[in-house]
Amino acid sequence: MKPFFSIVISVFNKEQYIKNTVESVLNQTYKNFEIIIVDDGSTDNSVNVIKSINNKRIKLIITKNRGASNARNTGINSATSDFIALLDGDDTWESSYLQYMYDAISKFPEIKIFTAALAQKYQNKIVPVTYSFKQLELYNIHNYFKSSQKFSLIHSSSIVFHKSILKRTGLFDTSIVSGQDTDLWIRFGLYFDLVFINKQLSYYNFIPSSLSNTTFRLSDKCKFDKYLREEKENKYLKSFLDRNRYSMAIMSKMQNDQTHFSYFTSHLDAKNLTLRQNLFLKSPRWVLQFLLRIKSLKKEKLYYPKT
Repeated sequence: MKPFFSIVISVFNKEQYIKNTVESVLNQTYKNFEIIIVDDGSTDNSVNVIKSINNKRIKLIITKNRGASNARNTGINSATSDFIALLDGDDTWESSYLQYMYDAISKFPEIKIFTAALAQKYQNKIVPVTYSFKQLELYNIHNYFKSSQKFSLIHSSSIVFHKSILKRTGLFDTSIVSGQDTDLWIRFGLYFDLVFINKQLSYYNFIPSSLSNTTFRLSDKCKFDKYLREEKENKYLKSFLDRNRYSMAIMSKMQNDQTHFSYFTSHLDAKNLTLRQNLFLKSPRWVLQFLLRIKSLKKEKLYYPKT
C-alpha cells in the first residue's frame, strides 16, 4: 500500500540525536508512512546508529557532504507519497503529530501546506514559540507572511506539504548555505495559504554545534534579492523581508561589516520595524554586544554570534 506520508529526515553528524528523532516517528499513533533518511556525508557514527534501527519503513540514502538543501531535495525526490513531512535529524515530534496532520488534511482538502506549533527544547527547559497572532481554534488558515511577523509559521521540523506545489515553487536553493529553508518558505507563501494547527506538536532541539547556531558568515546568508519585484506589490511580504533584513543588518553591525550593513538597510523600510528595532540599528556596536551578553545568560538560541 502506498504510504500517505513520506518523512524526509536530513542528517549530518547527529549520532547523539538521530535515534531519538527516528523513534519519535516510529512511535506515531498514525502508522501509514515511510521514512527516508538522507545522510549528508556524516563523519561520525550517524550511519551505523541509523542502520541499527531495524524497521522496514526506513530507507537510508548516503551521499557525499553537499549541504542540507541537497540532502532534503534528495529525500523529497525519493518520496513515494504525495505528502512530504520534513524533520531535522536532531528534532522530535509528539506521538500524535501525524494524526493531527492527517486530520487537518482531511478537513481542508483544498489546502496544500500544513504546520503545527513548535517549542524549543533546551537542556533544562522547554520554551514554546510565541507567534505574532492569536488563534483560539485548533485549525485556521493563514497567509504565511502576515502570520510570521514575529516567528516563522513554518519550521523545517513542523511542516507537511503536498508534493505538487514544488512544480510552482521549486525545491531548496542549493546555492544558499544558511537560510535556505526561509527562502523556500517565502516561495511557498507567495503562492499558497497554509493551515496552522494550534497545538504544540514539534520540538526544535537546541544543539550549539548545529549549522544554524554556528553559521554567521554573511556571505553564506540569504540576501532576499530574488523578491524585490514581488515585495512592491505585497505589503506583508515586504514587512516579512524587512524583519529578516533587520536581523541581517544587526549581524552586519556586530561583525563591523559596513558593506553588508549598508546593503540590508538600503532595502529596508524603517516603518516596518518597531521603535526599539530602529533604535538598535542606530546604536553603537558596543551597546549591541553588551545586550547580547546579557541575553546569552538565558542559555537560549542566539541569532547573532557572541563577540
